[in-house]
Amino acid sequence: MPDERPPSTRIDTTRPSIARVYDAGLGGKDNYAVDRQVIEQVNAIAQHQTEVAWMNRSFLVRVVRYLSAQVGMDQFLDLGSGLPTVQNTHQVAQAHRPDARVVYVDNDPVCNAHGRALLEENDRTTFVEADLTGPKELLAHPEVTGNLDLSKPLVLMQIGTLHHVSDEQDPAAIMREYVDALPSGSYVAMTHFWDPGDENPDLHRVADEAQRRMGDAGMVTGWFRGREEIATMFGDLEPLPPGLVELHEWWPDGPATRELWPEEHLMLGGLAHKP
Repeated sequence: MPDERPPSTRIDTTRPSIARVYDAGLGGKDNYAVDRQVIEQVNAIAQHQTEVAWMNRSFLVRVVRYLSAQVGMDQFLDLGSGLPTVQNTHQVAQAHRPDARVVYVDNDPVCNAHGRALLEENDRTTFVEADLTGPKELLAHPEVTGNLDLSKPLVLMQIGTLHHVSDEQDPAAIMREYVDALPSGSYVAMTHFWDPGDENPDLHRVADEAQRRMGDAGMVTGWFRGREEIATMFGDLEPLPPGLVELHEWWPDGPATRELWPEEHLMLGGLAHKP
């Protein structure tokens, strides 16, 4: 049976939340001391994690802008969307396609409480409280099917989500279910923590230590995976150039203004199309 309690009564402020940790990393206010402690632990080894969070957000903006303005996509399913912040998916998409529909999905009640309040006057955007690791149930959710036409092309977004899904949960299998359910003409956008391994031993050590510290933080975990392992999550989709690359390499807005910090190299992103 669904939990009918108000979201605020289901919020556990004694355990960190992935969404609230990201919010803290972006300088937001919708987080608690336990979430900020996770950021502090990660910053002890990867002290520029805030820059990584903003790089991830910038990738999202560029992808959504391309798909809405250039490709003409008007349906977006943003999984594990987190707390509303600046330059959200609906803001970018609707700036180019006012008729674009966006459904945000997160399993954190804080996200949904804040999201629903902020979007009361936007009838083309909604928040759904659901778990992205259950594709069948999520895609059948009445608020998803009531706001998106799943028989027509859409954009599935996994931005900074699947690296929080353990090997035991099999993120590649989860993605196969999503990809199989997508209609022809759809797109999948993804970012994921990256462990370069032998390709760069120094960065491998940073990734390995960051993963360990996240595990030590309790509920919040993050897995740094190899390039090939991440690529399998796209299944048989057709990658768009430049492929699966470091985030700053995916169609940047202009030349770099500074050298990247080591941890800014430890995330890959890509966009793929279902023919």
